Amino acid sequence: MSCLAKFSVGMGAKNLTLIRNVACYQHQQNRSKSFFEKYFGSAPRAPEGTNRWLMFVPALTTTTCLGAPYGWSAISLRLSLESGLVSPTTADWSLDQTTWPMAVMIGSGGVSAAVLGSWTVRVGVRQAMATGGLLFGGGMLLSSLGVAQHSLAMLYMGNIMCGMGYGCAYTPPLQALIDWFPDKKGLASGLVVAGFGSGALAFTPAVNYLSSKFSVLPTYLGSTLPSSFSLADVVQCTAADLARLPYDSLVPGWYLANSGSTGIYQSLAVMAVCYSSLIIASAFSIAKPHIGYLPPGFKPPVSLGSPSLNVPVENVLSTPQFWLLFSTATLLATGGMSLMSVASPLVQQVFTTALPALVTPAFASAYLMALSVANLSGRVFWATISDKIGTRNTFNIMSLSSVPLFLSIPPLITGCVSDPTSPLSVYYLAGFCTSSFLAVTIMGGVFSVLPPYEADLYGSKYVGAIHGKFLPFSTVRGIAGPAILLNLRSKEETRAIEDILLNIDPELFKATFGVDISQADLLLDTKVLTLSKLVTLLPPELSDPSPFLYNSSMYTMAGLAGVAALLHFAVRPVDRKYFEKTKI
Repeated sequence: MSCLAKFSVGMGAKNLTLIRNVACYQHQQNRSKSFFEKYFGSAPRAPEGTNRWLMFVPALTTTTCLGAPYGWSAISLRLSLESGLVSPTTADWSLDQTTWPMAVMIGSGGVSAAVLGSWTVRVGVRQAMATGGLLFGGGMLLSSLGVAQHSLAMLYMGNIMCGMGYGCAYTPPLQALIDWFPDKKGLASGLVVAGFGSGALAFTPAVNYLSSKFSVLPTYLGSTLPSSFSLADVVQCTAADLARLPYDSLVPGWYLANSGSTGIYQSLAVMAVCYSSLIIASAFSIAKPHIGYLPPGFKPPVSLGSPSLNVPVENVLSTPQFWLLFSTATLLATGGMSLMSVASPLVQQVFTTALPALVTPAFASAYLMALSVANLSGRVFWATISDKIGTRNTFNIMSLSSVPLFLSIPPLITGCVSDPTSPLSVYYLAGFCTSSFLAVTIMGGVFSVLPPYEADLYGSKYVGAIHGKFLPFSTVRGIAGPAILLNLRSKEETRAIEDILLNIDPELFKATFGVDISQADLLLDTKVLTLSKLVTLLPPELSDPSPFLYNSSMYTMAGLAGVAALLHFAVRPVDRKYFEKTKI
């Protein structure tokens, strides 16, 4: 045999071995890929005859868990008292700082949904939801650790991680249900996102119950400060302070700082495990309709936007309708978001002094849950209305009706607190609750009507990914709502404190706080002096300014709703040049 022949035979043997090795590697890769796809890939196709209404169970479970941030105000006040428990210490976070986690979670969720929208479509419903469940639960665990370590940065990082989980898991069940209900897109999206709006209904009672079990009451030192303790070691609480806290056995007086615990970090840890487990279980329960599925008697309509049916995702941002509708949705939802972000402390700060027997911590929790019901019912109600009168008409009604609702809130507050002994005071309170309830239903309606509105404008083929492009409006309103309200309230509070300091007796101030009134700024910085303590020194002829701290915020929200109405009138059908070109 020639050298060339021997070389060829040798190379052939080597090549055969190499091919076998490659084939073996590919086989192993395919086995691994098949296993991963089987358990973590796209959701399976449901067999024919599957009851489509069963798909609401995993979808609603997921969105209800993801809606937990809406109940955050149930713990924001107590989080601002982690060290003092009954009154803030210098080390405690401010109420503004403990209000922000809700906005951070929802805001980062909107950004994540936009960034990961195409990824969720590519990997499928199951993998996206399971990943979201892991991130959401992990983020809440990190937030729990942040509270335990008193690290605001760690708390916010956990909030961002929760938002990433929300971004992964929010749109997949929505897309799946729209596929199951092409004849009832508004109802389907409304019911799914209603779960998100109802998150506070589950979170609020659960976190209140768990924290009551884990909490430790602080050490009571007496009605007067013992001489052996300095002001840095103790906190003083008034009856007004205790009226806003769920600790019935405590009395006004002096308490040892850092001697108790709110039990919130333990509660968040428990709920993190529960939420993560439920979302992952839902990911393995949901299924897509079989290929070619259509509900009985349903004929697919032609898109309202163009006869070409569908706008590709990459073209959506180029349409003026996107920016007009994005701005409308943002401004319209900002007011409701501002109310949800401070619901529990707001209702107590405004009404507890006037109606202490009625507006208790339990009432505040009930009010927060009522707003959660508003968020939930608004998503269902307005979505159902949109199926009957159209998405555009529904948006017109929501934007125009928001203006008088927010304008009515300040007069209702004034009517109640100006004469709390009047029989009408309770009706003013009821009017306030009704107006704020209806305002939050509109925020919920924006979320449920927006997906079918997108389908009407752009076609339903890519509505899941397109909705991901719109979801940053949730980020903007999630940040703008609390930011506007907290900023305006802070200015009103500063103005109120300055007015009180000009009108109280300097000698009474010195007798109460042990220093000259000129040292008030120092006491404010160390949180020894607060608005609630200053109010106790007011002369009888002056009224408590606390209930009116939110008035300017409500007028601002009414103005934003008016701008939303004007912007929405400019929305028109999408030009056909943006639609997919169909082959003839």
